[in-house]
Amino acid sequence: MKRLMTLLLGFATLAGCTSPQSEQHVKNELRAPAYPLVTIDPYTSAWAFQDNLYDGAVKHWTGKSFPLIGVAKVDGQTYRFMGAEELELNSVVPNSEQEDWVAKYTVVQPAEGWQNMDFNDSRWKEGKAAFGTMENEHTAKTQWSEKYIWVRRTIDLQEDLAGRSVYLDYSHDDDVIIYINGVKVVDTGNACKKHAQVKLSDGVAASLKKGKNLIAAYCYNRVGNALLDFGLLVEQENYHCFEQTAEQTSVDVQAMQTYYTFICGPVDLKLTFTAPLFMDNLDLMTRPVNYLSYEVVSRDGKKHQVDLYFEASPQWAVDVPHQKSIAGSFEEGDLLLLRTGSQSQEILKKRGDDVRIDWGYFYLAGKKDNATYGIGDGKTLRKSFLENKLDAPATDGYDKLALVCSLGETKNADGYLMLGYDDIYSIQYFGDNLRPYWNRSGKETIVSQFQKAAVDYQKLMKDCAAFDKKLMEEATAVGGRKYAELCVLAYRQSIAAHKLVEAPNGELLFLSKENFSNGSIGTVDITYPSSPLYLLYNPELAKGLLNHIFYYSESGKWTKPFAAHDVGTYPLANGQTYGGDMPLEESGNMLLVTAAIAAIEGNADYANRHWATLTTWTDYLVEYGQDPGNQLCTDDFAGHFAHNANLSIKAILGIAAYGYLANMLGKTEVAEKYTNKAKEMAAQWVEMADDGDHYRLTFDKAGTWSQKYNLVWDKLMNWQIFPEKVAETEIAYYLTKQNRYGLPLDSRETYTKTDWIIWTATMAKDKTTFESFVDPVYSFMNETVDRIPMSDWVFTDSPKQRGFQARSVVGGYFIKMLEEKLHTK
Repeated sequence: MKRLMTLLLGFATLAGCTSPQSEQHVKNELRAPAYPLVTIDPYTSAWAFQDNLYDGAVKHWTGKSFPLIGVAKVDGQTYRFMGAEELELNSVVPNSEQEDWVAKYTVVQPAEGWQNMDFNDSRWKEGKAAFGTMENEHTAKTQWSEKYIWVRRTIDLQEDLAGRSVYLDYSHDDDVIIYINGVKVVDTGNACKKHAQVKLSDGVAASLKKGKNLIAAYCYNRVGNALLDFGLLVEQENYHCFEQTAEQTSVDVQAMQTYYTFICGPVDLKLTFTAPLFMDNLDLMTRPVNYLSYEVVSRDGKKHQVDLYFEASPQWAVDVPHQKSIAGSFEEGDLLLLRTGSQSQEILKKRGDDVRIDWGYFYLAGKKDNATYGIGDGKTLRKSFLENKLDAPATDGYDKLALVCSLGETKNADGYLMLGYDDIYSIQYFGDNLRPYWNRSGKETIVSQFQKAAVDYQKLMKDCAAFDKKLMEEATAVGGRKYAELCVLAYRQSIAAHKLVEAPNGELLFLSKENFSNGSIGTVDITYPSSPLYLLYNPELAKGLLNHIFYYSESGKWTKPFAAHDVGTYPLANGQTYGGDMPLEESGNMLLVTAAIAAIEGNADYANRHWATLTTWTDYLVEYGQDPGNQLCTDDFAGHFAHNANLSIKAILGIAAYGYLANMLGKTEVAEKYTNKAKEMAAQWVEMADDGDHYRLTFDKAGTWSQKYNLVWDKLMNWQIFPEKVAETEIAYYLTKQNRYGLPLDSRETYTKTDWIIWTATMAKDKTTFESFVDPVYSFMNETVDRIPMSDWVFTDSPKQRGFQARSVVGGYFIKMLEEKLHTK
């Protein structure tokens, strides 16, 4: 066992072995698709993707493992209560991220039998994997932007794989079908995943003989990004040390805390994950430290010997598992800190969506008076813990961190750990590397953050519980219990999909990562649906969602007469990287959120600072917004289309927002001009979109319909631009179109966007009707088979994700609460 091991590098931490008992709270009955555990930012974001905390590995929101194991040893018996001993897989056929590989491919429909070994592919092209859209898929090495691709990869195995546990690792966007030696092993349908894994049947594994074999794949690029990559892995044997699990008796997710309870033989164990994300205290909100609290209580009134084992993997600090890391430990005051980070430390060198941080350091820490630790080979650490030791040899770059809190013989004991991350530099902003907000001055250290977190622990546990209770009560009052439980689950997800930094000019930059869509940073049509949460709790953060876009235009770096879509690909904010513009969409979004900020603050000072830019964008909306041309809107997955009635509403209300702001600034003539223009356009809209008992999806197509969620701002801001009958007619019609899991986005598909449903529901005049739209969304989240951080793009006729996950847009669920705040000001 070790108390201290010198380390010369910085790292991320898990700390502290003392804690107060859990505060009482009202249980959330929602079975979450995934449970938030550690939520610091888009990179340090860990979730439980299953009902029982021990039923699988703790994972990053992308689905990649963030191994974190918890085991209670009670009177010599072990009970695993958290995580799983990760499946140890060795690559036998590498994917393109592990090693270059080439294959034959075609984008023209091949003859039958193309998936079989004896097929003649001599006329096919040869290319290097991965295949995909190189402009936005960082692993793609052969450009594929056509609709379809067929790939044949001949592999040369060094041994038979019969009798082995073999897994196919594959990444795809969108639909993929994969064959191994002519046998179909994957057929995803309409989906996109990265590094999905499927265990091959015994029969398919037996077909993998020494020598030549074939993996053949077909992929269908429906829209936007395209990607295809795959490889084979084999499972190592005899890697389990902690087979016996605890018995989980409850799980409960609140806004800032997730609670678990377990039976571990003769003791009960309570576990609480806490992220103190108070938006009225930005230094605290951005402090890169979360808590893991525990309490052990005897079930039989007798004392029991209890030791708690916590183990973290270096995967918390690398992008892919095969990257090498360096680990170590040190003491500071009464804290013992363990850390791990990549050997390469290439700061801000990667960008993309399905990418994890591989610079900076992850920390695991505890109070040193009852903590021991070990660093080294994970399997050896686990075995030595069983033998009441904690020693292990070092590995070649894959050391695990293990920390044991020894509670002694006890009837009741409690404590806490802290987990954290020091990313050193967080964002590159037009060439400048920016520190995280908590260290914007450069005078703080990760150690100081852990020390502050330890000092604040007792108070923060009470404050978090009080906040959670208040949020649940307030959301229930305005939208019902199911609405409140959705908001609670959305809170940490939305905030942790952003990074807060300070711009060189001193402005806040609250930059979103477009999770699981394309990885864009600071996307305006992510800001727009996310904004209600931040307007509700801190309009300075809402400004932080807009500042970079204003700067981009006002600096002359963006010269078009409408707002940009984004400022790069996370974490590099050096200019738009998205392939297409959304002129009406983004300009309307910027105007509407700016107007909402003014409504919350009671003044238009913020708008006044950007008046020239807002004027340019508004005039663009006036010229082009009545009948939109062929272009994308925020629902870009549906593709380009013209005459979009909902997009026209956004343009019209964007113009109304400008008139509203002008009035607040005393620009009476300007206000009248643009407000009247908006009303004039709205009257034309009613005639153009009228389809009897509803309004059309596009002006030129009768018999179509769509959610007019943009109309909600007319109600929230009480502008009265559109006749009330428009919302009333639409709401009545929507009630006839709902499916089991919600209201489709429009008449083209059965999928929907859950954030837009809540916006649409907020247009309803009464709480009962509002809840009738929310209840199916709740049912989806409660029943979905896709165990991931909440998706906002889902099917309404089956409990399945269509795409997207862990995105910030669920902050839009708070729009009903925002309405209450605006209408009571």
